[in-house]
Amino acid sequence: MRSHFWNRSAALLAVAAMAACGGGDGGSSEAADDAGEATPAAAAVDPSTVGTISGMANFGGMVPTMEAIDMSAEAECAAGYGADGPMAQSVLVSEGGLANVFVYLSEGVSGAPAASGAATLDQVNCRYTPHVLGVQSGQDIEISNSDNLLHNINATPTENRGFNISQPRAGITSTQRFQVAEVMVPVRCDVHGWMQAYIGVVDHPYFAVTGADGSYSIANVPAGDYTLTAWHEEFGTQTANVTVTAGEMAVATFDYNAEMMGAEVPMGDALVLEHGTNRIRVERTQ
Repeated sequence: MRSHFWNRSAALLAVAAMAACGGGDGGSSEAADDAGEATPAAAAVDPSTVGTISGMANFGGMVPTMEAIDMSAEAECAAGYGADGPMAQSVLVSEGGLANVFVYLSEGVSGAPAASGAATLDQVNCRYTPHVLGVQSGQDIEISNSDNLLHNINATPTENRGFNISQPRAGITSTQRFQVAEVMVPVRCDVHGWMQAYIGVVDHPYFAVTGADGSYSIANVPAGDYTLTAWHEEFGTQTANVTVTAGEMAVATFDYNAEMMGAEVPMGDALVLEHGTNRIRVERTQ
């Protein structure tokens, strides 16, 4: 990981500029790329030609301790957490299952149905929800603010057109899109340095994000041979070959442990405001 730093003045200018990028109250529905019509409805699927891929992201050994997040500057957000306060979300393990792994078909897909409906990204108690989001290229992403305070959504892709919008109060929404497949697009809030999310963009609907128990399921996959890729923000990527048979379930499991932390993680540049030092850094993978 490589970082470049700016001083406090540059940081303040960047935070001030984000409001201008957001076009006032951030309520614009302008997409990140000019996509024309709204996301179309998906075509019907013939169940006799498709199967399902299911599995687990397993975590073995000692779970890394997550860093506590200091939200004391935002009492409204801090009040939404228990006595232990908010913790970082980069490695969430429950009973041996790893959450927030983005699993998708990376090879073997030939043609794909259109996206169905819109994906959603919310800001709740000074966190992006969900932490990891999968979308189809060209699919609407409805971004909303459930906190009655200023948030900023700064998406920094490398293959798509990015966006940097502000949402200064609760109830504001904005619709964005990414037109090109890209895994992964980092999202940051320049106002609250701990807020981060990741958006995986693929050209088809065959993806999933592991739940709190580490499980995932990808339905309606056409019969065939595929490469399945699993992405995690701390552990990088793994792949598995999988054969899908119509009417049946294929199983693919991914195994993780603490020794895998620090792996190269495919991701675009990220603009990060460090609240402890009031410096901005651009992080990029080598």
